[in-house]
Amino acid sequence: MAYAAALSDYDRFSFGDGRWVRDVYRRGSGPAVIVIHEMPGLHPDVIRFADRVAEAGMSVYCPVLFGAPGRPATHPAGALTMLGGLCVRFEFNAWRAGRSSPIVDWLRALARQAHADCGGRGVGAVGMCFTGGFALAMVTEPAVVAPVLSQPSLPLGRRNAGIDAAPAEVACARRRHAEEGLKVLGLRFTGDPFVPDARFETYRRELGEAFEAIEIDPADARPGGLKHPHSVLTINLKEDGPTKAAEQRVIAFFRERTGAA
Repeated sequence: MAYAAALSDYDRFSFGDGRWVRDVYRRGSGPAVIVIHEMPGLHPDVIRFADRVAEAGMSVYCPVLFGAPGRPATHPAGALTMLGGLCVRFEFNAWRAGRSSPIVDWLRALARQAHADCGGRGVGAVGMCFTGGFALAMVTEPAVVAPVLSQPSLPLGRRNAGIDAAPAEVACARRRHAEEGLKVLGLRFTGDPFVPDARFETYRRELGEAFEAIEIDPADARPGGLKHPHSVLTINLKEDGPTKAAEQRVIAFFRERTGAA
């Protein structure tokens, strides 16, 4: 289909962990970064961010967890992804706090493989929106050294202080911060109803100095997508100002932590 051209610079392969098999798109060289797409799928703005990670000297891995790869976020079929039962699929924990999604096991396995393939000090990982919290739960895999949570929206529910990570996963992040200096970046637009203030307060309380929050005034967002700006690194990213600075901080974080710098 026409929208597949957005991934023409990428190689596609299938990866399985014994439980699930998913397609993954890969580009670049150097230490690996896993870019976990947002709703409604691996759309061109996510690919644009992945391109920039690759251009900064890293191997980018883009797994396809739902939706049609390359299809624009504004395509009418994207609504079917969001309304077609995704929130009750077994791979995802959309509603309960204190528990990560089962698909994170597959992502941890992908991180191990990517590190074995690409070397470096470890692997970076960024989740976005529906997948925004996944990178925190991934830190129980030692290969993951640079987790980024971009507008983490699970568990769903306004004014929800919960996070989609189990207590043992949070404790692992704290331990790795104490022993290795692990840091976790979190990004959001202030006032985003899908990423309540209380959720970032939970990250601050649970992770302490390990958590670096980047919170951006919605007035500095590029218009598009939801009524309130939501997608920091993709749809609502402007080519100047605070969102661009956030993108540059994330890419620098990946370079520093994975050894690409």
